[in-house]
Amino acid sequence: MLRIHGRTASETNMPRLTGAQFLADSLHAYGVTHVFFVPAILNHTLAELDKRTPIKRILTHGEKAAVYMADGYARASGRVGVSFAQCIGAANLAAGLRDPYLACTPLVVLTGGPYAHSRSRQVYQEIEDFPLFKPVTKYSARVETVTSLPDTLRQAFRAATTGAPGPAHLELAGHLAEVEQEVAELVVIPEPQFGRTVPFRIRPEAAAVREAAQLLGRARRPVIVAGGGARMSGAGAELQQLAERLAIPVVMSLNAKDVLPGNHPLNAGVVGTYARQSANRAVLAADLVFFVGSHTGSQVTAKWRVPRPETTIIQMDINPAELGRHYPNRVSLWSDAKAGLQDLIEASDPAGAEHHGPWVTQVQSLARDWRAEVAQQMESDAVPIRPECICRELTRHLPANTLFVSETGHAGMWTGSLVDLNRPGQSYIRAAGSLGWGLPAALGAKLAVPDRPVLLFSGDGGFWYHLSELETAVRWNIQVVLLVNNNRSLNMEIDIYKEAYGGQLERNHAELWTFRDVSFAAVAETMGAKGIRVEKPGQLSSALDEAFQAGRPCVVDVVSDINAIAPWGEVGASA
Repeated sequence: MLRIHGRTASETNMPRLTGAQFLADSLHAYGVTHVFFVPAILNHTLAELDKRTPIKRILTHGEKAAVYMADGYARASGRVGVSFAQCIGAANLAAGLRDPYLACTPLVVLTGGPYAHSRSRQVYQEIEDFPLFKPVTKYSARVETVTSLPDTLRQAFRAATTGAPGPAHLELAGHLAEVEQEVAELVVIPEPQFGRTVPFRIRPEAAAVREAAQLLGRARRPVIVAGGGARMSGAGAELQQLAERLAIPVVMSLNAKDVLPGNHPLNAGVVGTYARQSANRAVLAADLVFFVGSHTGSQVTAKWRVPRPETTIIQMDINPAELGRHYPNRVSLWSDAKAGLQDLIEASDPAGAEHHGPWVTQVQSLARDWRAEVAQQMESDAVPIRPECICRELTRHLPANTLFVSETGHAGMWTGSLVDLNRPGQSYIRAAGSLGWGLPAALGAKLAVPDRPVLLFSGDGGFWYHLSELETAVRWNIQVVLLVNNNRSLNMEIDIYKEAYGGQLERNHAELWTFRDVSFAAVAETMGAKGIRVEKPGQLSSALDEAFQAGRPCVVDVVSDINAIAPWGEVGASA
């Protein structure tokens, strides 16, 4: 008999519940509003959700797509995304966790798995999936009996949301997680604070804050690099206040593109590899760089070329293991970004802004020079359409409060460098590197924020991955705008294959990177969505207006130039 604080479970009058009833009530208590799944898994739990809670059950066409939907949902809402898969689909689900793990997205995923007595006995469809989850989760545990479900579920939600967020996984005994049918004396302990980020606001040491404030004030050419942790923390207002207080230019990782309005005079753009060359040049010229919520990985630093190794570094991060990991820090601030920036604002002297004026002017000049360099392509009326032209129209015509979702690869490069989010409430999320993430993630994001416009920018290569989820969008009437930069290819690979062929594309090279010319607008119509085909630049603005007013999922299929290559990691010389 289970004992609690010296008493038996029967003495505490604990309710007798099935695992399914416990799961349904627990998910509701954590504030979960949607679950994304491929059957057959947790069938009794799904039935309980229908009977007892308002949680919507989103059936998808694949386990990776289910995870990507949960990922988009979590990134858009800040709540924990939840996904299920049976034993045979566990490996597919694990593969889908790569992107949310890299992006630090709070997820809880549940899979079926072998019973202890059936493991390694050639049971139909069973392999040892459990080790696949270790590299892509913060926490992974087996649930062999229903009595261990309360502890492991609570720990999964805690792991997903605390510190740097990330996925957590439970393998439930039984191919379909039949352990849910066991009955025990179980109690639901509501902990809604662990149903979303950020449950705790860790503050930095006061002495470190004072030292950082002094360095920022004394520096002649400081730059703030905002990372995904700043966005996750909801620290945009504090970041802007500190930048304005001390007159410090701000550059962003792609994960933090939306933390400062695109037209703010201190916004110097996205830095690193999917970036603006002017932002890289500004950081190269800086004498102090302040990383806020950034892993300082290869993408935001253009493979650790930006900033220069000798630059003075201050770093603020929720994960102490990241402090000084890639650059030797002058000051390390172990802190939640929002709380730490609040303390830093209070400790900083606005008089330090007086000598930053020439530096701000210099960075703004770099930005103007860059805009002049790309103006010809941005204003191009060429047919097929240049992607730069698409980005221009998106900047001009996206409604206020739009959530912009970007696929990876060229989509991230084009939108990261060329789209400005100038209107109130506009925000941005993107794939951390998994091609095909965009379509299902956009659907999950729209379900999380149904009252906001949501637009996906994807290439055709990424859109093909999970095209079947258009049916999911239609079935649930998820009114998302899906813009496809359709160049009929994976043209990001052109340079790779040119090198492989000895410097010139010849013979059968096209077999390796081109597709048939397919109208995604026509495909959308056959699946019950609205489809709009755009072949000339002048059609883009009206197509966007029509798409946002469609009242159903809408695919905007833009025929673009197959030879247009996005800028890749242009570092350039320092200012």
